This record gives sequence, structure tokens and C-alpha cells, in this order.
Amino acid sequence: MRQGRGHFWISAGIAGTVLLCSIPANWNNVTVLAAAKQAYVTTTQGIQQEFVTGMMARQTSISFKYKGSTKSMGSLLQTAMNAALESDPYTKYVVERYNYSWEGTKNGIVNITLKVTYRENAAQSNYVNKRAAEILKQILVAGMNEHEKVKAIHDYVVQNMKYDTHMKKYTAYEAVYSGEAVCQGYALLTYRLLEQAGMKNLIVEGMAGGQRHAWNLVQINGAWYHLDTTWDDPIGSLPDDISYKYYLLNDQQIGKDHSWSVRVPAASTLYRDALKVLESKGDNRAAFYRQLQVELGYDLYKPENVITSKAQLKNAVGATLKEGGMNITIRYAGTLEQLLEDLPELYQFPIERITYMSEPFEDTGDLKVWISWEL
Repeated sequence: MRQGRGHFWISAGIAGTVLLCSIPANWNNVTVLAAAKQAYVTTTQGIQQEFVTGMMARQTSISFKYKGSTKSMGSLLQTAMNAALESDPYTKYVVERYNYSWEGTKNGIVNITLKVTYRENAAQSNYVNKRAAEILKQILVAGMNEHEKVKAIHDYVVQNMKYDTHMKKYTAYEAVYSGEAVCQGYALLTYRLLEQAGMKNLIVEGMAGGQRHAWNLVQINGAWYHLDTTWDDPIGSLPDDISYKYYLLNDQQIGKDHSWSVRVPAASTLYRDALKVLESKGDNRAAFYRQLQVELGYDLYKPENVITSKAQLKNAVGATLKEGGMNITIRYAGTLEQLLEDLPELYQFPIERITYMSEPFEDTGDLKVWISWEL
């Protein structure tokens, strides 16, 4: 582009969506430093800071002056915009589209204008922040550690959100205001809750189930784990149902049906191993870690909890009935055909309408079976 006086518009397109996501999340966030307001900026970092400040305030028009070389102005502006979007994952995913223009003057100073369309305006973002604080006050207790905070936040999102099957609600505002959103809304609300709870986390974008998808990556005690609150809240599930199938997984575990092509921190720790270590310390949270392992189904990895016979299945269901339970999750060491032969035997109990779901139990060759019934 030529120097001197001129006016140029550069279209930048869509910055991020759910299921149609096109902007990858980058974990190398850029720190924006406060600085005294100058008459103009002179660096790419200065342009970036102007973009960030305006977008954080949800300004639809951001104008400032730049003094410097305009030889590659388009490339410079795009670099600054990319860095600005990466500096705050939340803002990045509420920017719907943007374009920018620049106009040179005789004294070498360039007037830059960024026009932005948001999915969530300033008032709506402020509402999310307010509601997030209220939610955390409701679900967190003073003294909770990172494991307890993540568990409470995950359970809240799964129990209080519903997937928007019309695929029109993309934001955290729509999630908290209407109780419905697609995966981006789930991920954004989870991001904001974790962030306000003091938890470092990111938004990961990739593919899952044959379509574009968004979920979270959260750091606990220095280790990163994947957390997909959307897929832990399957369509058609009851409000009180909470799944932990996609709760704090490492790369290998979630990589079985999720993929991502952007650079994010490696998640290499097996969470069940981390919990075993914490429980073995025998501190005042040991009971919490034991109970958490049960809720997450990690107790099924213990050899004594493997169901190997029809008698053991009946004993397990009978014990659950005595406690008033209406369902049970087991590790079944047998084939699906054998399971189908064993399940009718449960009608010896005063129960009706037995239903079940099964899937391979991770790295064992056994089945993980969820059985429910009516009285």
C-alpha cells in the first residue's frame, strides 16, 4: 500500500463461532501492559493494545493514531489483531466479525479505525461477570482447593445448562440468561467461572462427532486436563444427570473422539493416578479424593470391583436396592451376549423395566455398563 494520504478497507471476516469455529485458541496469551496514553502509537504492540482495550470494553468502533512505516500496513494490522484476539480467549469468541481501515496524512501519522461486531455487548458481558460471581458464591466454599472448585463448576454447568438444538445461542450470556447454548456457550461459561475462581484455563477448538467443537483445558496443580462440559451433558439427559466421561482427560483419552490442530499445552497426566497419589497422602481431604474416585468411576479399576459372574451382578444390584438406588454402573468382565443373558435374572428383585447402556471399559477389555430400573 502506498504512503501518503489514502483510504483502505480490509475485511477480516468471522473471528470465531461454535460448530463453525474458524479461530484456533492459542495458549500463549499476550500480556497487555498499562501505559500512559500517548498521542499516537509506534509499534505493532501499541496497535494491539489499542485493539485489546477497545474490544474488552466492547467498543464497536476503535480509532487511534499510528506513526511509523506503512509499507506493510495490512500485514501489521492483521498481526496486531490476531495477537489481540489471542490475548483474551473470552473476547475472542464473542467477536463475530471485524474490519479495519487506515488513512495516511502528510505528517506521517496514520488514522486507524477498527469496526467490530460482537455476539455479546458490554452490558451482556457485564451480566455474565455478575452472574458468574453469584454462581461461584453459591457453589464454592472457602478453603476449596483446585480439584474441588473444578468439580463444583463442572457439575453446575452440566446441571443448569441445556444444549441449544436450534444452534442459535453461542454466548455465555445466552447460556446464563436462557439456560441454553451450543458448545461455545458451554465453553465460554465454563471458562469465565473457572477464571473467576482463580483457575487457569483455555478454550480448545477442534473436531468432535464429525463437526467443529469447543471445550476447555484447565490446569490443576500444574497439570493440564481436558474438560468438555457439553459432552458431559448429552441431549435428552435428565436435569440431575451428571456424566464424567469427559471430565479431566489427558490428550490420549480425549483424542479417541476429539481432535485439535492448534498448539495447546500437553495434557499428559492421568487424572485417576493423580487422585491416587493425593489420597495416599492421608491429609484432611483424603475422604474427598476417595469419594471423587467413586463418582468418576475410578473405583471400577480395582480388581475387587470387577463383575465376573451372574451372582456378583445380583449382589451388586441388591446392595444398591437396599440403599434406595435406582441405577448402578459396573465393570462387567464378559461379552455383551453374556450380559444380555444375565440381566433378566435381576427381575427376581421387586423391580421393573430394566434398561442398560454399555461401552468398552478403557484399556481393560471389559464392559462399562450402566443399569437402571423402576420399582
